[in-house]
Amino acid sequence: MNDLIGFFDSGVGGISVLHEARRLLPNEHFLFYGDNLHAPYGPRSLEEIRALCAAGIDRLLARDVKAIVIACNTATSAYAEIVRAAHPELPIVGMEPALKPAHYARHGGKVIVLATDATLRLQKFERLMNLYGNDAITVVGKGLVELVESGMARSPEAQSRLETLLSPYRDMQVDAVVLGCTHYPFLRDAVQGIFPRAGIFDGLNGTANRLKYLLDVNGLRSYDTPGSVEYQSSAGDEAVALMRRLMRELD
Repeated sequence: MNDLIGFFDSGVGGISVLHEARRLLPNEHFLFYGDNLHAPYGPRSLEEIRALCAAGIDRLLARDVKAIVIACNTATSAYAEIVRAAHPELPIVGMEPALKPAHYARHGGKVIVLATDATLRLQKFERLMNLYGNDAITVVGKGLVELVESGMARSPEAQSRLETLLSPYRDMQVDAVVLGCTHYPFLRDAVQGIFPRAGIFDGLNGTANRLKYLLDVNGLRSYDTPGSVEYQSSAGDEAVALMRRLMRELD
C-alpha cells in the first residue's frame, strides 16, 4: 500500500472537504478524482449513481490508496455501505448532511436543509430526519451544483438562484441552514446573506476529523513529508483547472 488518500466526488464540490482535510493533515498525500463529466448526481436514479460511484472509486482503488473519502453526500448515501462491505480492510469516510448539530443549535426556529434531490430521498437522510428533523424544512438545491461546476459560485446567477429557492422562508425564524451537498459551501456567503442570523452547518470539519481519527487508530498517519494533492477529472483539464482555482479561493 502506498501513502495516498483517495477522495471521490461527483464533481468539484468535494474540494471543500479536501481543503479541510489538508488543513488538519498537512503531511498527507491526496488523490482527488471528480466525476465532472456526469455531474450532477442528484437527479439520477439510484442504479445510475451506484454505477458511477463504482467506476470512480475503482480508479482510486487501482492506485492502492490507504483510505477513501467519499466527499459527496449523494454518493455516500447511495454507495458507502456497498464499498465498505467490499473492502472492510480500508478506512472509508463518507458525508452526511449536518442536521444533528443544526438541530441542537436551534432556539425555537426552523432548520433549512439544502441538498440534492437524491440525498433527500435516500434512506440515509430519512433516518436523520426521523431523529433530528422535527423542525426541519428540506429544499432541493435545483441548479446549484451546475453553477458551481461551471465556476459561477460567486456570480449574480448563483445569487438569483439561491434567492428563488430560499426567499419563501425569509420571513420565518430560521436558526440554522444545513448545506447538505459539498458543492454548497462555495455558496456559503450568499446563503448567509439571505439568513444573516442563522448558523450555517456543512459537515466539512466533522468529515475531516473522522478521517484523521481513522488514520490514527489504524496506524496510517503520515508525519514526515510535506503533503501534496493530485487532481483528476473525468471531464479533463478544464475541470482540473477549476478544482485548483477553488482550492486557491479557500486558502
